Amino acid sequence: MTTDNGRRTIAYVFPIYNEAGNIDLLHRMVTEVTKPLVERYDVSFIYIDDGSKDDSVAHLHAVADADDRVTVIELARNFGHQMAVTAGLDAVDADAVIIMDSDLQDPPRVSLELIEKWEQGYEVVYAQRRSRQDSAFKKFTASAFYWFLRKVASIDIPPNTGDFRLIDRKVVDELRRFRERDRFLRGLVSSIGFRQTGVLFDRDERHAGQTGYPLSKMLRFAADGILGFSVAPLKLISRMGYLISFLSFLGILYVAAVKLFAPETAVPGWAFITVGMFFLGGIQISMLGVLGSYVGRTYAQTQGRPLYTVGAVRTGLRTRDDASRESYVP
Repeated sequence: MTTDNGRRTIAYVFPIYNEAGNIDLLHRMVTEVTKPLVERYDVSFIYIDDGSKDDSVAHLHAVADADDRVTVIELARNFGHQMAVTAGLDAVDADAVIIMDSDLQDPPRVSLELIEKWEQGYEVVYAQRRSRQDSAFKKFTASAFYWFLRKVASIDIPPNTGDFRLIDRKVVDELRRFRERDRFLRGLVSSIGFRQTGVLFDRDERHAGQTGYPLSKMLRFAADGILGFSVAPLKLISRMGYLISFLSFLGILYVAAVKLFAPETAVPGWAFITVGMFFLGGIQISMLGVLGSYVGRTYAQTQGRPLYTVGAVRTGLRTRDDASRESYVP
């Protein structure tokens, strides 16, 4: 959106969940970093509180009172990181949107590099991690996930990237058309297309608080990425079935050969049969679980429920209730 003074606009979107210890420093850093931009752009900041249980909302209200460029969207409950980002994208009205995490692991200074690439004509500029201050376990699991995703996904998702990126207004408009519930935004942005490029950066340590993505949530998030952009698990079921059928056929040939040519060596194989039954039963249950994951996602999508509920929107000293449903209606 070009403003009345003819200047283009850039909006920063920050999902917030229990980040009371980071909000004040985050806003000070972003304000300082964006000072060179105010000569060319109108800059705004959108904070989406995702049902925080600490004092995050109070800190966000204080920030909004001190800076009239700030908008605070309070979701009615915790809907998850991807839904919080979606709420921000639905509410934003700018020529470019920069999505950043609020734990200060995404250095605000890198956003200036993203803007430089955007000014060169790219519609999507993603921040790609050159290094990260995480545990060895998290580094290994993240690398394994992206390796596997690149092998099985139907689209090319850049490795070592998160949601830290700049997206042009055209991409935001297209992204609003995607209303699936089990969201993997970096995959959706990749699937949309347009001119995309990356900027390498070194990811910092979390400044304060605890991660909103413990192992259980990371596993669910990984499942969203794999199931949302690949049918490889379904193909794996078929291949596993073919393999078991082939092994069973070899077993039949072996049993027939023993009966015909060496019947005196045949030993009652109740143990083998029992183990085989449990083995096949476990595989069948696992296959049903994979099928159930796809069916469950389909069921949730067909319900057509809103992706999130907005409780209130605060801009500066003004607060208004925004009852009942999501900001964007497709």
